[in-house]
Amino acid sequence: MSNSTRGRITRRDLFRSSSAAATAALLGGRSQAAGATQASSGASPEVYTRLGVEPFINCTATLTINGGSRLLPEVVDAIEQASHFHVDLDELLEAAGRRIAELLEVEWALVTSGAASALTHATAGCVAGTDPELMQQLPDVTGLKDEVVIPRTSRNSYDHAIRTVGVRIVEVDSIAEMEAAMTERTAMVAVLGNRFEEMRLGLTTIAPIARAAGVPILVDAAADYPVMPNPYIRDGADLVAYSCGKILRGPQTAGLLLGRQDLVRAAGANAAPHHAIGRPMKVSKEEIVGAVTAVEAWMARDLASEYREWESWYARISERIAQVAGVSARIEPPTRGGPFPTLLVEWDPAQIPITAEELNTALRSGRPAIATHAAGPGHSCRLRPAAMRPEDHLVVAERLHELFSQVEKVDRRPATAAPAADLSGRWDVDVTFGHGRAEHVLFLEARDHAIAGTHVGTRIRGELSGRIEGAHVHFRSELPFEGVRLGYEFDGTVAGDEMSGTLDLGEYPAARWTARRHTYA
Repeated sequence: MSNSTRGRITRRDLFRSSSAAATAALLGGRSQAAGATQASSGASPEVYTRLGVEPFINCTATLTINGGSRLLPEVVDAIEQASHFHVDLDELLEAAGRRIAELLEVEWALVTSGAASALTHATAGCVAGTDPELMQQLPDVTGLKDEVVIPRTSRNSYDHAIRTVGVRIVEVDSIAEMEAAMTERTAMVAVLGNRFEEMRLGLTTIAPIARAAGVPILVDAAADYPVMPNPYIRDGADLVAYSCGKILRGPQTAGLLLGRQDLVRAAGANAAPHHAIGRPMKVSKEEIVGAVTAVEAWMARDLASEYREWESWYARISERIAQVAGVSARIEPPTRGGPFPTLLVEWDPAQIPITAEELNTALRSGRPAIATHAAGPGHSCRLRPAAMRPEDHLVVAERLHELFSQVEKVDRRPATAAPAADLSGRWDVDVTFGHGRAEHVLFLEARDHAIAGTHVGTRIRGELSGRIEGAHVHFRSELPFEGVRLGYEFDGTVAGDEMSGTLDLGEYPAARWTARRHTYA
């Protein structure tokens, strides 16, 4: 190695580097497991590693796919104690509902199997009430109020929890549309909770319209935390759903439904342990006790102090990575999706030629592994603090500094291999899933290396874009379905009038695809 390259690492090295030495030095000679992958209680990650699953430092806050938040010690203890005894679940749910309602200053409360199940139970309660015949009829909503009105700005993937009951979503985008949507078929209005910024057709706008029509309002505040008196109920909501596994630091698989006593009780009637549509969404005695304990602990927590601690972590990370030319960081205020400060890290690609996706790969492949929101072709990422342990920020600061300061500069101009084929035209696509298959259609327009066009799925269509380099093709589409946008990322090769490759479906299992150029008779 020449003197000019000593101390630098290539992008391949970037992904292999474990940062073990830096971590060991940082933690004063202690093993990296003690400082990075073990909890302060001395708990061992062996319960995961013996299965071949590697724990990571969680800088994504409370995302379910990354395990949610860290349980409070008193919640862990309560769950363990509850596991030794048996009680009647209806009696326990009644007592828990009363206690939580008293603490949070609402009429009634129900512990649910996560916030999403609270949405399902609330919808079922509004549609079927507590009539056993109607409860058994669901998800067949024949003869029942079968519509739920949701503003366009509140549509999201969790609408599926509402549609599970069998109702049809009526999307509105103006006050006039909202007023027209209030009919004898309207069972409920649903809206996202947002205390941090103004929303088009937010709660304060729609509440008078729904109230005049006698239609209850459900607020999905899963990512938020309870405030007393409850601001959503104050502004006209009848029901509010929260997660217990986020800022509350209760059981990850528990949630809360708060609000009008008659509606919360109706939701509970449609939930486990009763044989109704909510029966599959069971909540255990341990989770119920853990949820109550988390709410009790919440009453004594000093969130302002927690914010100051998180911001001190950010300051340490920012100070360390700013020592690398081209890197900057700033703290941003809470938003609806994360009611806590976040750290936005940005870098100049001319000085640090890696993408956010490459940074993510390097962080996740290191030891200890680190999970962030780094993704895609950009040059920034966010760090969120709510699931981090007190020493984690030191490891994160050193790892980011190491990666940013040692990445080798490379020529990142796109390849210019001439396209192996003109992809313009219609292509008939066969998609093979892990179980099942589907026929899709692509209408492509190719100009030099750029690909654009339309992707027609089984029922829906969306725009696509991508590139061709030689025989290699890569393009992505988004197909809108209800409250979600389904991402399809095609990667493969073209040979004459045929293409084939892999299909990345995001959170869903990957598939394979083959395509043939359509021939017209």
